[in-house]
Amino acid sequence: MLQSPVMPQKDHRLMVLEIKKEIEKDERVKVAGVDLDGILRGKVMAKSKFLSILESGFGFCSVIFGWDMHDKTYPEELSVSNAANGYRDIIAIPDLSTFRRIPWEHDIPFFLLSFYDPASKEPLAVCPRGVLKRVTDQLASLGWEAMCGAEFEFFNFKETPETLASKGHIKPEPLTPGMFGYSLLRPTLNQEYFYDVFDECKKFKVNIESFHTETGPGVFEAALAYDNATEMADMANLFKLSVKQLGMRQGIMPTFMAKPYGDQPGCSGHLHFSLRDLASKNNLFAAYPGENSSTTDNAAWETNVEGVDTMSQIMKWFTAGLLVGLPSIMAILAPNINSYKRLVENYWAPVTVSWGIESRVSAIRVIGPPQCDPKGTRLEMRVGGADINPHLAIAACLAVGLYGIKHKLPMPVGPTTVEAELDITNHKAQIKAERLPKSLKDSANAMLAPGSIAREVLGDEFVDHYGATRLNEYRIWESAVTSWETKRYFELV
Repeated sequence: MLQSPVMPQKDHRLMVLEIKKEIEKDERVKVAGVDLDGILRGKVMAKSKFLSILESGFGFCSVIFGWDMHDKTYPEELSVSNAANGYRDIIAIPDLSTFRRIPWEHDIPFFLLSFYDPASKEPLAVCPRGVLKRVTDQLASLGWEAMCGAEFEFFNFKETPETLASKGHIKPEPLTPGMFGYSLLRPTLNQEYFYDVFDECKKFKVNIESFHTETGPGVFEAALAYDNATEMADMANLFKLSVKQLGMRQGIMPTFMAKPYGDQPGCSGHLHFSLRDLASKNNLFAAYPGENSSTTDNAAWETNVEGVDTMSQIMKWFTAGLLVGLPSIMAILAPNINSYKRLVENYWAPVTVSWGIESRVSAIRVIGPPQCDPKGTRLEMRVGGADINPHLAIAACLAVGLYGIKHKLPMPVGPTTVEAELDITNHKAQIKAERLPKSLKDSANAMLAPGSIAREVLGDEFVDHYGATRLNEYRIWESAVTSWETKRYFELV
């Protein structure tokens, strides 16, 4: 019997009984799984049908992993879903631990799905929730769990799908004018929408920690309350869905594009990480008073940079793994063509393999005392935009971080703001950080390269499939004729 991916088997039958009681008076249930682009694909089913598939799951067309976000099948035959296998069904199983009700849809019961291979009965290699589970299982085997936070910036517009299409998807009308970050005025212009997002998400078990305007026309930013990796990935994905659905009810279209405007800052999807011991609940990233996090082979900067002594050795290894593996997982952190319009110089979005203590210009920002209590010690991955697939982004970061711990990797580069002293020459030289890939094509090729770290930590089957989908996205872009081109060349060439 297949089991729900985050539920211990001993609790399964008890959970089934509890769910049956919870939905006793309902007639229909909504279920949805996550595709590779982070889009929820699902359906409404009769309660009788839902109850009949709790043990064995049900068939779900595998084409959700065989087409792009606009439902165009990939020209390349991918292993999971293709014409040769007839776009066969895969097995979908509701994760009963994800039960919640959608308050703005008449409180319909809702469950997230995870996908399994019908032959092997194993989690599908390309199921985002399954990819994350494989990493959290590795952490659990060490007696650890990952704790995460997510922050999303997103522009909002006075548009509907129909009005935006009639404009050719150009010049959408912003929800509010001007640049006004942390404003107490702008939210009152659309108060019902603003508070609906906060209040309705809470009812939907998507816990917003803070919500405010960001700089830019019609930009909001939400930080989700810190939780374990699986809960955070689920909440982050459902937050995007919630905002879009709540906006549609009021003639508002939010976008989680990484860079909607060429002349404005982009939209980030920052992720926060720490590890904690399952038994003691201690934060494994924190160097508590009296604990010596240093080793005998420390780099010179480790003894003279303020804040480094608050990082445990596990945190340093994890950070080193992230830095070393970052180019290999860029296709996950920057998954779309538009992602790379945000990752340019002269904005706060990071463009190098870099880290720093409280540094918002680095790829990784280390946060610890005195900015927070030791138990709040964590790092922030700042590369990802709001367009990330949260399950894949969290899984990839944890996987390469764990790779750093297993291999006890040294930091490949010093903190962003520090000059390193080169012993062999006795000259000081600014540390030169590696430039991150500048295009989706470069990122996909880095992931697909033989022997890539992504292959080692995420598996060949996932990397081959996912990398091919990103190259397909790039090929579509290569052949597209844009409004920029017609404006620039139509008359004058």
